[in-house]
Amino acid sequence: MVLSLKRLVKNTTLVCTPDKCIVRKTWRAKEVDVAEWKGDLLAVGVTEKDAARNTQSRFENAILNALDSKLGGLLGQASCEEDFTGKLGQSTVLRVASGLGSKRVALLGLGTSASTVAVFKSLGEAVAAASKTAQAGHVAVALASSDGLSAAGKLTTASAIASGAVLGTFEDIRYKTESKKSALKSIDIIGLGTGPEVEKKLKYAGDVSSGVIFGRELVNSPANVLTPGVLAEEASKIASTYSDVFTAKILDAEQCKELKMGSYLGVAAASANPPHFIHLCYKPPSGPVNIKLALVGKGLTFDSGGYNIKTGPGCLIELMKFDMGGSAAVLGAAKALGQIKPLGVEVHFIVAACENMISGTGMRPGDIVTASNGKTIEVNNTDAEGRLTLADALVYACNQGAEKLIMMLTIVSKGVFTPSDDLAKEVFDASEASGEKLWRLPLEESYWESMKSGVADMVNTGGRPGGAITAALFLKQFVDEKVQWLHIDMAGPVWNEKQRGATGFGVATLVEWVLRNAS
Repeated sequence: MVLSLKRLVKNTTLVCTPDKCIVRKTWRAKEVDVAEWKGDLLAVGVTEKDAARNTQSRFENAILNALDSKLGGLLGQASCEEDFTGKLGQSTVLRVASGLGSKRVALLGLGTSASTVAVFKSLGEAVAAASKTAQAGHVAVALASSDGLSAAGKLTTASAIASGAVLGTFEDIRYKTESKKSALKSIDIIGLGTGPEVEKKLKYAGDVSSGVIFGRELVNSPANVLTPGVLAEEASKIASTYSDVFTAKILDAEQCKELKMGSYLGVAAASANPPHFIHLCYKPPSGPVNIKLALVGKGLTFDSGGYNIKTGPGCLIELMKFDMGGSAAVLGAAKALGQIKPLGVEVHFIVAACENMISGTGMRPGDIVTASNGKTIEVNNTDAEGRLTLADALVYACNQGAEKLIMMLTIVSKGVFTPSDDLAKEVFDASEASGEKLWRLPLEESYWESMKSGVADMVNTGGRPGGAITAALFLKQFVDEKVQWLHIDMAGPVWNEKQRGATGFGVATLVEWVLRNAS
């Protein structure tokens, strides 16, 4: 049975579409006494230091002590019985009969210290989980200690909590016949400031979260729904939705053939679903363009492995719908940037979308293909297909005049490769601000020896030892020497095995990097 593609981001109160977003509609930044706040659930982020007790077993923290006093010591008693010490991931939820405006109080552990975006995103996710369990409609979140935060730190913290809560509330129910809707209607952020600056930060959190959710839903969509053609349609919808800043160009197989994209077309040759080469171009709504960037994402909507078919335990063929996770990150970033509309920067979003299948017309091991820059490749492994599609995509990106380029792929690891220390610093600073972790690996040139072919310019894989490094060295062959480039291998974090769903990894970092270049 072939499913019809449902709208990838639905207009519900908890999904951040441009017109209906929880951050814009029901997030509120407040300065009120937490004990007086009225609602269903009051969540308090607590560090291990905040959870400390004095000799009378009373909380030393002023906010926790005040709440405990209002409740006649019940909060302290419950946290002692449950051995709550503020460790990261710990939680205690107390049903309140009287004493507070809230019906429930939740203490959520932040660990030894709360100083990173990742920790505050985790707090937002924990708030979402607690509200779901309690079926709470109106929720507030506060920190037991916020005095140590600067004004800028409070803004960043509010944004991170908002992002975590939005993403923690999200559940992909498009392909389920029955689902339980969340009762959550509003969330108040207490004690982190009010006014236009925090509202601006919360809007930013909503814009980025909408891109992350879009990316998640793209990756979650099965391959019989999200074909290369449908992925191109979704990209075109971004351009039409934000037509003031976006244009779209979708190339078919014949147009790609005219551009001599033999490497990309070789991968696509076996599939009944034709390839679609996606190019979105963002230009600012006003003012000059000071820098041109490119974001290139791997777009294999399904990867069977080709004639080197994926077999045996651990091959994950049943999850190969996520082999377009790189394109989901790139298009999710495009969606977010269409809402943010940064000035001074031109961005090209490029995806060579196709399937890697098996048929009589398919690419065989030993075949030689020619990329659009004229370099020849002996295909010694048809399951190393992503880099073959990226070869032509990278040549195309450089031809757009990009000065800096980031490519997002699902290949073999979680790592970053680049010959540019400056670009590495830019991207790692962006990832720290977004709360997404990256790890730089060496780009060891001596490994290129294993990529040499006796009959072509190169082979497409040098074997498993150092496979992530040789993949990066292969991609380097198709980037103009004048272009700064960075390759993110996101095969690990693209999928959450515990939650059995996509993560939307990469969207937040890409958006942050573009904005930093814009500024």
